[in-house]
Amino acid sequence: MSLITNLKQAIAGGVLAVGIAAALAAPAAAQQGPLVEAEWLSKNLDNPKVRVFEVSVDPGLYERGHIPGAVNINWHTDLVDTVKRDIVSKDKFEAFLRAAGVTKDTTIVLYGDNNNWFSAWGGWVFNIYGLGDQVKLLDGGRKYWEKLGLPLDTKTPAYAASSLTLSAPNAALRARLPDVLAAAEGKTNAAVVDIRSADEFSGKLFAPEGSKELSIRAGHVPGAKNVTWSKAVDPETGKFKSKEELKKLYADAGIDGSKPIIVYCRIGERSSHTWYALSRILGYDVRNYDGSWTEYGNSVGVPIANLSGTVWQGR
Repeated sequence: MSLITNLKQAIAGGVLAVGIAAALAAPAAAQQGPLVEAEWLSKNLDNPKVRVFEVSVDPGLYERGHIPGAVNINWHTDLVDTVKRDIVSKDKFEAFLRAAGVTKDTTIVLYGDNNNWFSAWGGWVFNIYGLGDQVKLLDGGRKYWEKLGLPLDTKTPAYAASSLTLSAPNAALRARLPDVLAAAEGKTNAAVVDIRSADEFSGKLFAPEGSKELSIRAGHVPGAKNVTWSKAVDPETGKFKSKEELKKLYADAGIDGSKPIIVYCRIGERSSHTWYALSRILGYDVRNYDGSWTEYGNSVGVPIANLSGTVWQGR
């Protein structure tokens, strides 16, 4: 074998070795689909193309310990318009995401407490502003992350600002009062899903214990099907049930994706969890009615169904 041949083989071997080493060192590609596993995220915490956000029901939970590098989203202020009853404006949300260093190439991972209840609402808002292909929920949220004994941190991260530009809000993902009323009166074929507890649905409860947002009428939208949001997750891990199990869960209630769906709860956040399951995981045509029962139940001249016959006493 000639000296030149040996040299070529050595160079080729060296290039191959470098290539293998680089591949092993490179962050793993994001998982396909709307969810990521805790094991994948734990290996990608330093991946510059991944940005993690915590959206928890308890706004103080982040400060007590969060996934390393995660940015806190305070749902009281960061996802809403604090003057109007509305979701956060495009300009405000854009400024927030720019400060977090999010770009059009960033894989956005959302997680939170209470089986990803509010992080799914965050996911809905991200989807409204055109980031749906980039957004994923950490399956199981904080509950599963902590169950695996994965690290938490108390440091607040800082990232180089980006120049992200969001798209205009996608109205097709959001239902309004006239849309729900039209479904209730049989003027459209939309299927309405009430994801509250059975006692809220029946009218036995006006709202969950301790809730400040209240309707003066109890009950549900006429014709709505009741599938409590938490039935979509495994109670032990907080992870979404399998696609097949989810299909059966909703099909048993008459929701099979054959016609448009509107989901609602009390103020629109629990219903976002069901929106995520039906829309992002099952691929159905779904709109979230974030006005929900506090708007519908307080509206003058709209019909309700109250199986328990409760009447608001004003105290």
